[in-house]
Amino acid sequence: MNRLDIVRFALRGLLANKTRSALTMLGILIGVAAVIMLVAVGEGSSRSIQENIQRLGANTLTISPSFAGGSRGGPSGGPRTQARPLTLADAEALTDRAAAPSVRSVSPVVTANSTTATHEAAGHTVSQLVGTHPSYFEAVNRPVETGTYFFNDDVLAARKVVVLGRTVAEALFGSADPIGRQVNLSGVPFTVVGVLKQSGAGGGGQDADDVAIAPLPAVQQSLTGFGSLGSIVVQATGSDTTAAAQAEVTALLNQRHGITAGGSADYRVLNQAGLQESVSEATGTFTVLLAAVAAISLLVGGIGITNIMLVTVTERTREIGIRKAVGAPRSAVLGQFLMEATLLSLAGGLAGVLVAVAGTRFAIAGIQPVLVPSSVALALGVSVAIGLFFGGYPANRAAKLRPIQALRHE
Repeated sequence: MNRLDIVRFALRGLLANKTRSALTMLGILIGVAAVIMLVAVGEGSSRSIQENIQRLGANTLTISPSFAGGSRGGPSGGPRTQARPLTLADAEALTDRAAAPSVRSVSPVVTANSTTATHEAAGHTVSQLVGTHPSYFEAVNRPVETGTYFFNDDVLAARKVVVLGRTVAEALFGSADPIGRQVNLSGVPFTVVGVLKQSGAGGGGQDADDVAIAPLPAVQQSLTGFGSLGSIVVQATGSDTTAAAQAEVTALLNQRHGITAGGSADYRVLNQAGLQESVSEATGTFTVLLAAVAAISLLVGGIGITNIMLVTVTERTREIGIRKAVGAPRSAVLGQFLMEATLLSLAGGLAGVLVAVAGTRFAIAGIQPVLVPSSVALALGVSVAIGLFFGGYPANRAAKLRPIQALRHE
């Protein structure tokens, strides 16, 4: 009996019990689809997080106040330091080219949350009003789509001009051009000079386009007061000098804030490149765990194949006896039942791939899955291996039946 005959007999056996074969394939289908889909969700989640981080630039440092260890000392028992807020003088000190040659730009930032913006009869609550310098736009990768951003002259003159995010512009002006028109921010009139390019969802599900950016002195005079800064955004000269820039910034701030060796800093520096690397490692582990959980479904599907094939061998015992009595070799019987198990798993695997590919076209919990070709090949290969492995025992059992015993079976 050649291989074509073995395949033909295997197909005939499977088609004889269509419902049972379909239900057995369903277990493999669910397992394969689950593995591919969960890996795709993990990859999609990873890319989404990476894109959000990259919006701030891979060579960007964000300095923010941290009073957790301030006057209480460091977590390791270091000397206590007097906590000091971040100030405009701190930001100006970081622009010293001699002390910080790896720093390209420094942008002091103040923020006001939930600011009411109005234009004629339209109103909108802006999630975040940012007061800063023009270098901020490049540092955090927020280009202007229409109009222009403000300039250093606007900062020096404390002009009340503002650049709106797409969400704010549409809420206040609809489809009309907002450039040159006035908006009231908490009752203070500002002139719109630009609209930011649409960015999309930000971290934590927030709308990154629900923002307004204005010159720092104008925001301080009208809205926040001349207090401490909310943060300082530092752009390194390149992605390869980010670590050097962080060291230089840390040394300058330690000196200004009187932080000695072993003391607890009253600020923290967030390195976007380091954060991106950490997130990549974390999401990679998360994706592997998701795939491992989904792989349990494949194992259950393989056990289902073993169960069904054992039932099939029992039902077809007399058929096996007749075939062996007329001269069918042990290898032919073994090959037939092994082929049946493999075809079941292969068909279920292919169907699972189709379901998974279709599933990745839709967003899941706000995440757009990204199909990973290697997961498709791996899941399909594992499904075939499961058919061979779990079908081996029933096939071997069928091949070992003695003709006389099989013919006597009722």
